[in-house]
Amino acid sequence: MSLNPELNTPAGQTLPLAEVSQDELYGVRPPQLVDCEGFMMRQATAAAFVAMQHAANSDGIAIGITSAYRSFDRQLAIWNAKAQGKRPLLDRQSNVLTIASLDESALVEAILLWSALPGCSRHHLGTDLDEFAPDKLSREALKLESWEYAEGGPCYALSCWLDDNAARFGFFRPYQAGKSGVSPEPWHISFAPEAEHLLGAFDTGELRNRLNDAPLSLKDTVLGRLDTLVAHYVHFYAKPSFSLDKLNELL
Repeated sequence: MSLNPELNTPAGQTLPLAEVSQDELYGVRPPQLVDCEGFMMRQATAAAFVAMQHAANSDGIAIGITSAYRSFDRQLAIWNAKAQGKRPLLDRQSNVLTIASLDESALVEAILLWSALPGCSRHHLGTDLDEFAPDKLSREALKLESWEYAEGGPCYALSCWLDDNAARFGFFRPYQAGKSGVSPEPWHISFAPEAEHLLGAFDTGELRNRLNDAPLSLKDTVLGRLDTLVAHYVHFYAKPSFSLDKLNELL
């Protein structure tokens, strides 16, 4: 696959910036995806990731993927398992919480510390992925905790390389301390040329319709606060370091 040297997207291709399918936006129906190392993502996102991976390899840095596209149903299963105590629920320090001590509103907030509401995950877009250092630890050993990406952690060198180079390939980290509603996730990167456009079409009313039809735990509490939750956990995130004007030029 030939790559655009400026953005590292397929040469001669136009990114899919036409009308956005609402079902695709919330993960109800997958967009057109391609396989990249066993994980699914949009084609331009995959091309940009492969180019970035090759550049990192040239610098002695290995980049692996641990998660990419995720469907509404998969996110729903994660949400319900945490709400029902079938999956560990962690606080900001990654300590296990006892859900019996939480009312419904507090339980919603606790889940949202580390897991998105179905329909609100950036992983639905096919433009976001979680990365790690496969030469330092296995995917099975990876915990996706911040210490792994901090100084002394197995993914620290990779994290530093991404700090310096990810923007060259159109990627940025949306979840950063003090800059996002979602807790900091140094492992989560997003391909801005596609993700920024897609999120511009996000419609809370459309999301509400899909949640109404889903077997969602804590549904009444979620729907009663949905506008606030979307504002804080979908639209409040660390924006790309390059300007929107520059982004439009790249497109």
